[in-house]
Amino acid sequence: MRARNPFVIVGNAIITIVLLAMIGVGAVYYYGKQIIEAAGPLREDKIVNIPARAGMTDIADVLQREGVIDSNRWAFIGAVFALKARSELKPGEYAFQKNASLRDVIGTMVEGKVVQHALTIPEGLTSEQIVARLTDNDIFAGSVREIPREGTLLPETYKFTRGMPREQIIQRMQQAQRHLLAEVWEHRMLDLPLKTPEQLVILASIVEKETGKSEERSRVASVFINRLKNKMRLQSDPTIIYGLTGGKGRLGRPILKSEIEQPTPYNTYVIDGLPPGPIANPGRASLEAVANPARTKDLYFVADGAGGHLFSESYDQHQKNLARLRLLEKNSATDPPAENPPAAKP
Repeated sequence: MRARNPFVIVGNAIITIVLLAMIGVGAVYYYGKQIIEAAGPLREDKIVNIPARAGMTDIADVLQREGVIDSNRWAFIGAVFALKARSELKPGEYAFQKNASLRDVIGTMVEGKVVQHALTIPEGLTSEQIVARLTDNDIFAGSVREIPREGTLLPETYKFTRGMPREQIIQRMQQAQRHLLAEVWEHRMLDLPLKTPEQLVILASIVEKETGKSEERSRVASVFINRLKNKMRLQSDPTIIYGLTGGKGRLGRPILKSEIEQPTPYNTYVIDGLPPGPIANPGRASLEAVANPARTKDLYFVADGAGGHLFSESYDQHQKNLARLRLLEKNSATDPPAENPPAAKP
């Protein structure tokens, strides 16, 4: 019997090995793909925080402890290598969906799809009140170095991630206010008795504190604009309160008659024109109302007892409105509305 050529034997062996290797690789690929794409153990959506500077095994431990992956953490580590994601995993707060596969879990962290939280700052808060809200919210990090200047923060709803520095939130609010103010100032009525954007913010802060109903903002603004044009004092109760509290918030009681006559830089019953600075942080609607107030001849307004105001062009009509309000108060079991707007005779 003729001996086989050794080269043929070696060639056949190599081909056999290659075929077996290909089959093995294919089997491993198929099995690995099944593991990576199989439904995970999460029974419901869950938010998990991956701490900063966590290594791959640390991340696996967190995910296993939170039930995002099963007890075989090596499957997760193997999947990370298979997907070439070892250096791409980002820390943060993630929302993993029910039955998220390893591919889903790793993809979420690679793309950095962190949870976005919403923070709503109401219109009319002082800067000190806004900083207090940020300080009391433990989702943020760090501290605020100093209270921002009054009127430089834009009340709005902001999106942020857990651990964002409080100082960074303040900077975002300041930047948003600057951009909005520039836009509003550019589209203002040209006959306003306001010389600078800063003066617009001051008056808008007063309108913000005086407005009970949003639909009245433009008309409330017109009253103060008309009074400025007529060289009348603004006579706004919120300015008295700000002068007494120094921006710390509400007075917590009715204004005393002696306080109406008490001189402070902000008391518009005593000073002429605008106070030296805003008394709160006005929102977009109040800024726009001052920039483009209603065209009226109104010089007075007083609470109507139902959350709104009664407006008048003359002092005599204003006195009649005041008498009507007192009658309502007398016939009502509820307390009279606090902080009545301009009532004194010019």
